[in-house]
Amino acid sequence: MVADLWWVMFGGAAVIFVLVMALFAMVMLRTDKVRHISAKHWIGIGGIGMPVPVLIALLIFAFFQGETLFGTNAPKPDVTITATSRMWSWEFTYTIDGDQVHSRDVLHMPVGQTVQIDTTSIDVIHSFWVPRLGGKIDSIPGQVNSIVLKADVEGTFGGICSEYCGIGHDQMSFRVNTHSPNDFEELLRNLRQ
Repeated sequence: MVADLWWVMFGGAAVIFVLVMALFAMVMLRTDKVRHISAKHWIGIGGIGMPVPVLIALLIFAFFQGETLFGTNAPKPDVTITATSRMWSWEFTYTIDGDQVHSRDVLHMPVGQTVQIDTTSIDVIHSFWVPRLGGKIDSIPGQVNSIVLKADVEGTFGGICSEYCGIGHDQMSFRVNTHSPNDFEELLRNLRQ
């Protein structure tokens, strides 16, 4: 979804660029025909009339894509994980068979399932971000913010705090390991021991 948003934004920028270049070419090549056009008309047509509809369309698309990306209209997630941030580490809490298990600086996720990450902070504002899986969200003391992620392949991805949070901020990263659903459940049972 992030890639789709990027390509649509790129396309919108390209449309505006082409429209501006067409006006520029018209001014450079047809100087006799455009001399009678007043500055108000140039501003109205070139500065407002052409880019504003494109920008409004991009804004509407980005709003709906963002709502989908952050899981506002998503169905009930398959797995819910709590991410608690503190200077300068992350603790992830999972529930398996009614028990809670934890991992530090390693987030485990099942492949092919929607995972809701509920994040909060112990001390200052941090930001939860896994660039390869999309979306980021602030981790704020006393508040729970949620984001929905879904991994399509097994592997290891990097996660970071993208909000400056103090002198150790540059080392506040975590690893995301994605597993098959069966391996994920077995891993959680092993963490419980």
